[in-house]
Amino acid sequence: MTAVKNSGVALVTGASRGIGATIARRLVRDGFAVAVNYASSPAEAEKLVAELVQTGGKAVAVKADVSNADDVRKMFDTVEQQLGKVDVLVNNAGILKTMPLAQTTDEVFAQTFAINVGGVFNTLREAATRLNDGGRIINLSSTTLALNLPGYSIYNGTKAAIEAFSRVFAKELRGRRITVNCVAPGPVATDLFLNGKTEEQIAQFSKMPPLERLGQPDDIASAVAFLAGPDGAWVNGQALRANGGLA
Repeated sequence: MTAVKNSGVALVTGASRGIGATIARRLVRDGFAVAVNYASSPAEAEKLVAELVQTGGKAVAVKADVSNADDVRKMFDTVEQQLGKVDVLVNNAGILKTMPLAQTTDEVFAQTFAINVGGVFNTLREAATRLNDGGRIINLSSTTLALNLPGYSIYNGTKAAIEAFSRVFAKELRGRRITVNCVAPGPVATDLFLNGKTEEQIAQFSKMPPLERLGQPDDIASAVAFLAGPDGAWVNGQALRANGGLA
């Protein structure tokens, strides 16, 4: 893989592994200089950056807890100093803990909203004044929001908030030529999804979409790349459900 001419600067949160890492790889391939944000996996983030640089791309690893507003401000400072002003913000960082609402502890509720909602709020607020005009914001939602599966009430609440933020924020940025959209994946074959599931459970999830397979990280990265690239310029305030027709 050889990177093409630089297309701008992209910041991907929670990018050290899984879907975030695949998004980072795709954006580098599309010519972006990419900031790989991580909260607690420096070895994985640095390994990814080394891989991206080896392919001819430009990338840096930036540590920040997105639920902390000071960390987010410093993250933007670091990216601006090392790569330049941000053109594309991809809010991928998030956590998922499934359990019935009645069994959800105060700690799980607070942590899930702090990272999934607070993290997006912090980055959007910072991006409002620091993203280049003509930029793109892509927030990761989830198709679970449309499925109403038992055990997902708290997680779905956070994703509903993110989609609401995106629709309103797209209008608040009027005059800046910045688009704000969501990508809502269905089940994706990552370690996070596969771990702890039986072969039967995985087969069941695979059969749920009419395309009869699990999504792959590249499927989600392609949707993000579309919204980040020139072909997605007229899409704004929308949620793209990349789920194989599941919902």
